[in-house]
Amino acid sequence: MQHSRPTVADIRALKGKRTLTMLYVETPDEAAAAAEAGIDMLSIIDPLWTPEMREAAANCFVQVGLLYGELVTLEDYQRAAHRAMQIGGDCVYCASSLGTIKALADDGIPVVSHVGLIPSKATWTGGFKAVGKTTASALDVWRHVQALEEVGAFGAELEVVPDRVAAEISKRTSLVMLGMGAGSGADAQYLFAEDVLGCTRGHKPRHAKTYRDFAVEYARLQNERIAAFSEFRADVNSGAYPAPEHQVAIADAEFEGFLAQM
Repeated sequence: MQHSRPTVADIRALKGKRTLTMLYVETPDEAAAAAEAGIDMLSIIDPLWTPEMREAAANCFVQVGLLYGELVTLEDYQRAAHRAMQIGGDCVYCASSLGTIKALADDGIPVVSHVGLIPSKATWTGGFKAVGKTTASALDVWRHVQALEEVGAFGAELEVVPDRVAAEISKRTSLVMLGMGAGSGADAQYLFAEDVLGCTRGHKPRHAKTYRDFAVEYARLQNERIAAFSEFRADVNSGAYPAPEHQVAIADAEFEGFLAQM
């Protein structure tokens, strides 16, 4: 099926005109629901990125996450990026070096990187906490954004940065800034589907907002699974299963002939 999803040029043209919506999703059901709901952009990590996910994402612009640490060399990233684009990715996420980002961009691949709190590199900024709360730290974030501009990046995730800092950076850069806990001034508001649906595993970030309580529903369904499996076991033990409607019949004469010839 052919879709009419936004291009990089379309996403860039929306900068400063309206705030985009973005979700990190992990299943085709989540991707399809996001598409049906009119979400603009999805983030899907490379191991989960398949033709089935592309089809489910429909008209959503998809960022395919290349996993830092799983990929190491420039060639690793190049091969993974081209594979992601061939499946139908619209851009790739890369938290590797500026040199790697430049090589991908030079090859015509739209690249989104990461500034502010970068989870895979949080040790450099003091762990999992806000970045940019001092003049020096805010300027470091800004210089990182400028460096990404220079190597040809298309955008950057802007994570856990003061809202006023994020707004000023977003206004002054050509990059599409995907805000996570960075206030209303970023170009997009980016959340994880598991947080939105109330089924967060582990720590729930301060900027997350929950709209449904899937955890309760999943717990109810698990109890229903256990009950159903228990009833099946009880039916087998009592002889209630299989019942006649679950079995294949044979005519008496045919069965007697079978017994006679055995």
